Amino acid sequence: MHLKKSDPPVAGEGFRRSSDHPSRNPNPLLSPEIHGPHKRPSPTATSAAAAARRSHTLTSLRPTYSAAPPRPDLRLLTSSAAALRSFLRHLLRRLRLRLLLLLSFPSLYLLLSSSAAGRPFFFAFFSALAFSSALLLLAAVYFNLLSLPSLRLLLSRSKSLLPLYHHLPGRRLPVFWFIGKRKSDNCPSSGFWVRFYSNGDHYEGECRGGKCSGSGVYHYHMSGKYEGDWVDEKYDGHGVETWSRGSRYMGQYRQGLRHGFGVYRFYTGDVYSGEWFNGQSHGYGVHTCDDGSRYVGEFKLGVKHGLGHYHFRNGDTYAGEYFGDKMHGFGVYRFANGHQYEGAWHEGRRQGLGMYTFRNGETQSGHWQNGVLDIFSTQNILPGSSIAVNHSKVLNTVQEARRAAGKAFDVPWVDDRVNKAVAAANKAAEAARAAAVKAVQNQASNDGVGIPTLLVEDTLLGIA
Repeated sequence: MHLKKSDPPVAGEGFRRSSDHPSRNPNPLLSPEIHGPHKRPSPTATSAAAAARRSHTLTSLRPTYSAAPPRPDLRLLTSSAAALRSFLRHLLRRLRLRLLLLLSFPSLYLLLSSSAAGRPFFFAFFSALAFSSALLLLAAVYFNLLSLPSLRLLLSRSKSLLPLYHHLPGRRLPVFWFIGKRKSDNCPSSGFWVRFYSNGDHYEGECRGGKCSGSGVYHYHMSGKYEGDWVDEKYDGHGVETWSRGSRYMGQYRQGLRHGFGVYRFYTGDVYSGEWFNGQSHGYGVHTCDDGSRYVGEFKLGVKHGLGHYHFRNGDTYAGEYFGDKMHGFGVYRFANGHQYEGAWHEGRRQGLGMYTFRNGETQSGHWQNGVLDIFSTQNILPGSSIAVNHSKVLNTVQEARRAAGKAFDVPWVDDRVNKAVAAANKAAEAARAAAVKAVQNQASNDGVGIPTLLVEDTLLGIA
C-alpha cells in the first residue's frame, strides 16, 4: 500500500464533529469563525465586546502564583538537611580511605615477605605489580577519576559486538511458503502416477507404497530417459537408457546400475557388448571402435585386463595378456606385412626376452628394452658371460607367448546371453511406455481436465 503525503490543512478541517475529536477546541469562544465563501472578513470588523470577552477568557486560563513569604520552620528544616548531607559525605570519604589502606596491606605484606625471605625476583615483581594495580584502582575510585556509569555503558555496548554470545529474546523463526500441502509420501497411493523432481526430471509409471516400483519411464531434464523395470526407486531388472547425445544402453540393471549383460552404444560410434558389474564393463565382452578396430576378451572395472585378442584397423593383430588396458605379460603380435613378434611385453612395448621373425623367415632373438633388441641370443655361450642371452631361455618365453595367444582366442563368447538380455530390455521398455501412458491418463481423469496435474514434491517458493 502506497502512502500519500498529507495535504496542507484547509478551512474545512475545523468543522469536524466534537465526538470525533473531543480534545479539539474545548472552548467555543476559541473556535474559528465561519464565513461564507463570498465574504472575506476584515481585521476591523470585530466588535469591542467580542474582544473584551476573548481577553477575559485568556486571562482566566493563565496560571496564577502566590507571592506569600516562606515559613520560618521550613527554612530551619532545609538547613538541617544540608548539614546532615555534609556530615555523611565526610564520613564516606573517611571510609573510602580506610578501605584503601585495608586492601593495600596484603599486597604490601607479600612484597616485603618475598624480599626478606630471598624468594625469586619475578615473585616480588608480580606482588608489587598487584599492589600498584590495586592502589591505582582504589585511588581512581576515591577521587572519582573512573566513571562507573561510563564503564557500564561500554560493557553494554560491547555485547552488540559479539553476536554469537548476545541473546536476542523472542527471536522469530523464518516462515516457509509452499504450494499446496507437503506430501508425506512421494505418491498419494499405489497405482499409475506422474511425479516431478526439483532438478527438472519427471517420472511416469507405476508406484507401489509411495515409491517408483514396477514399469515406468524416467525423463532426465533435457538429457535423456530410462524405460524399463523399477524396484524401490531404482532401476532394477531390464531396461533401455537413452541420452540426448546419442548414447544408448540396452540390458540388465541392479540397484540402479548396469549389471549383468547388455550392449552400450557410445555417441562416438564405439560399441561394447558383454558383461557388466556395478555400472562398469567387467568380465567377458567385445569392444568395437568406430575406426574398425576390435577387442575380444576379458575386462576388469572398465578396462582391458586378462586374456584377449585385438584386431587393429591397419591389419595388425595381438593375442595374449593385458594388464590395465595395455599389452602386458606374454603375447604374440602379428604385423600386416607378415612380420611377427613372440615374447614378453611391458606396458604396451616389447620388454624382456622374445623373438622377432621376418616374413622371409629370418629371426632376431634376445633381450628387448623399450621395443628395441639390445642383447642378442646365441646357441652356446660361456658360463657367466653377460654379452649374450641363452637361446633356450628365449625359446621358453616364445612358448609361453604362443600358449597365452591360444588361450586368448579361446575366450568364451557371450553373444547369446547378450542377445537375450537385449530382447528382454526391449520388452521392458515397451511395458514402461504403456505404464507411462496409463499414468498420464489416470492423472488427467483424476483432475477432470485435459492436461494432467503433476504432483509437486515440497517445492520451496521462498523464505520470509
